[in-house]
Amino acid sequence: MVIGEKIKNLRLYCNLTQEELADRCELTKGYISQLENDLTSPSIATLIDILYALGTDLKEFFSDIEKEEKVSFNKNEFIEKQTEEYVLNWLVPNAQKNTMEPTHIRLLAGKSTDDDFPHEGEEFGFVLKGEISLVLGKRKIKVKKGESFYFSANKVHKIVNNGKTDAEFIWVSSPPSF
Repeated sequence: MVIGEKIKNLRLYCNLTQEELADRCELTKGYISQLENDLTSPSIATLIDILYALGTDLKEFFSDIEKEEKVSFNKNEFIEKQTEEYVLNWLVPNAQKNTMEPTHIRLLAGKSTDDDFPHEGEEFGFVLKGEISLVLGKRKIKVKKGESFYFSANKVHKIVNNGKTDAEFIWVSSPPSF
């Protein structure tokens, strides 16, 4: 670990000059410069003073473990909801905290989703199997396998499967609404 580089990055993050940091710690600008260039090493007491002036502490400074954001999910992590009309899988666990919420829906033949009332945001879908009717206010739009839809969610909307076989589609809401 390069202590000097980390101190310099913290100092720059705090919008401090070497001189300002030195003044706050009762050190010289030259010492801060040598420290940042790894030409000298601070005592523990001096390092604590510098870190305090930079708004952190030893534990945080030496914690190199950055929590990596989880970016891929498998079937075992999906959350499933079954009704008499559809089977819904949330494809990203805890997506309600995100900007968008992707779901996979198997809509049974002759069934429909519940009415989704007007709300802020947009919605996108891609039909994987079958054919659906997107009901958007008073409009009905047929969407077939391999086709997609995208709309502003400012009208009552739902999806209907008038077919004789189940339909499957990906539905993404932004912000999350399911």
